[in-house]
Amino acid sequence: MKLAGKVAIITGAGSGMGADEARMFAAEGAKVVITDIVGDACRKVAAEIGESAIAIEHDVADEAGWSRVVATALAQFGKIDILVNNAGLTKSDTFDNTDVAFMRRMLDVNIIGSFLGMKAVRGPMKDNGGGAIINIASGLAFTSLPGYFAYGVSKWGVRGMTRLGAKELAPDNIRVVTLTPGAIETPSLVPAVRENAATMIPMGRVGGADEFARVVVFIASDDASYVSGAEFLIDGAMIC
Repeated sequence: MKLAGKVAIITGAGSGMGADEARMFAAEGAKVVITDIVGDACRKVAAEIGESAIAIEHDVADEAGWSRVVATALAQFGKIDILVNNAGLTKSDTFDNTDVAFMRRMLDVNIIGSFLGMKAVRGPMKDNGGGAIINIASGLAFTSLPGYFAYGVSKWGVRGMTRLGAKELAPDNIRVVTLTPGAIETPSLVPAVRENAATMIPMGRVGGADEFARVVVFIASDDASYVSGAEFLIDGAMIC
């Protein structure tokens, strides 16, 4: 029960890694606020977990939506200890086809959305004596892949935001950490990666969503109480 007594907000938790994180957080004793832009999806996950979870339909790029999420979390559970900025937009296109509207939406979700979350929870976490903010990046924040210009730019921004945020929030005992998944077994995993994992990934296999979630639990827990500003790659040694 590494998270007993803690309250967590996990965005983009209606499916994939976010849903696995929410289930594992609850199993480790946390109360979980599950948000997703797809309301039915996050409500389904919350129903599976039971009374330890509530669901909120939420676009992370909407500042007013963040106020509602935080107010609901405080009303329901009384405090906020953990924020996992898991929600993200993943779309590919060539550089030539990346127009301003596409770039702005990518940055709005992947950078501004995480920034708004950090701003929204800072006050409640400070009042509670501290907390942990976990920003989810991508392997494309460490290397480049043609066709993912806008996405890669946004995830590089997440890395920088974590480091700067860690410095700014450390006096309030708020830790900020970047976790970077590699090829993780989720519905959105590119089939070619799954099929060629034995040759593409040094460990010879795709990672499990539960393996990633266990790292999220560790960083969110008091076991990582002196870890802030750090970056962790969970990718089977793909990027070394």
